[in-house]
Amino acid sequence: MPRLSKPSAPPTRLSPGALTTLGWCAVPAFALLLYGTLPQPIHPVFLARDRFLSPSPGVVVAVAVVAALPIGWAVRRPLPVLGLLLAEAVAARVFGTRCWPLFLAADVVVFHLAVTCTRRASVVGLVGVLTGWTVVATAFVPAGRIFAVLTGPSSGLAVIAVAAWILGSWIRLRQDHAEELRAQVAVQAVQAERLRIARELHDLVAHNIGAIAIQAGAARRVIETQPTGARDALGVIEATSRETLTGLRHLLGALRGADDGAADVGAVGSAPGAPAAGLADLDRLVAGMAEAGVRVEIRRLGQPRPLAAEIELSAFRIIQESVTNVVRHAEADRCRVSVDYGVAELALEIVDDGGGGRAGGRAAGLAGSGYGIAGMRERVALLHGWFSSGPRPEGGFRVAAGLPI
Repeated sequence: MPRLSKPSAPPTRLSPGALTTLGWCAVPAFALLLYGTLPQPIHPVFLARDRFLSPSPGVVVAVAVVAALPIGWAVRRPLPVLGLLLAEAVAARVFGTRCWPLFLAADVVVFHLAVTCTRRASVVGLVGVLTGWTVVATAFVPAGRIFAVLTGPSSGLAVIAVAAWILGSWIRLRQDHAEELRAQVAVQAVQAERLRIARELHDLVAHNIGAIAIQAGAARRVIETQPTGARDALGVIEATSRETLTGLRHLLGALRGADDGAADVGAVGSAPGAPAAGLADLDRLVAGMAEAGVRVEIRRLGQPRPLAAEIELSAFRIIQESVTNVVRHAEADRCRVSVDYGVAELALEIVDDGGGGRAGGRAAGLAGSGYGIAGMRERVALLHGWFSSGPRPEGGFRVAAGLPI
């Protein structure tokens, strides 16, 4: 299974409330800038140069504040605010005052549009700013000087608008790409958990159905000569069947929870309401194998202690799969399981005394099934451990694994 990789962190996004607060905080500063750029007295450019207007300072302050107020709504209504700023720039040009602060504010709004709004809205904003700048720059200018004005120093406002749109679009692309990566990782995580559930399902069903088949065959052979033994075998079949049904119900419930979005991605594979299997359940596993006709010897080395849930579950499933394969394929009457609790590693070894040739055929068959050996190797790989399996020179089959603690 491919290892999932986390996407790079997306650019930090401020909440709409924080952006709105920032916009309103910018209103006084912008009003002060507008007040400083308003000449006193002023004259309309469409009147004679000797016709001046001399508004009082209070009127100038009021005009600056009113002109700056739209900035407070720029986050919520960027396109209407951009239109108002352009209209104010045209009015400033008509009255012969400086309009570059208004175009700088419009460029900031274009940047905001490119980052937060659709591509269409941002393009409309950019075209509006460029059109407004063209109208303001060429108004009241003789036809022979239009080209010189458009390519003169005032063209820097248009260049800033284009640069703001490009920068905002680049940031928006990064954010969209990061969101797509996060969505892909979430989907891959769900798929990985479902594959893990499929392995749990295989381990549960393969082990228990194999035990049921062996007990049923034994009961059929002794039902007439040993009714008590047949009764005991039927009891084991009943208990194992109930355990299998309970496990299937838990796994299917986990799958339904994943479909409904009620389960966390990291907890999809857990059986709700039931503890996960662990090394403490080996004695129950050994008892079931003894009833199936295989004597399993468990050797615990080191200092037995509780381990992480994923290590306990993987170790139990590896042992269960190996012992089940011994019962079904090895034609062996004994099996040795070693569990070594090391300081940094949990080492597992499962060895049987079945025929060497049969063990070799069993290895090939399990490798081709895609669930036996391959499933155990995959479990170990997910925990960054090591795994080996194969026939023993002296006969039988050996499965070994190491799980980092």
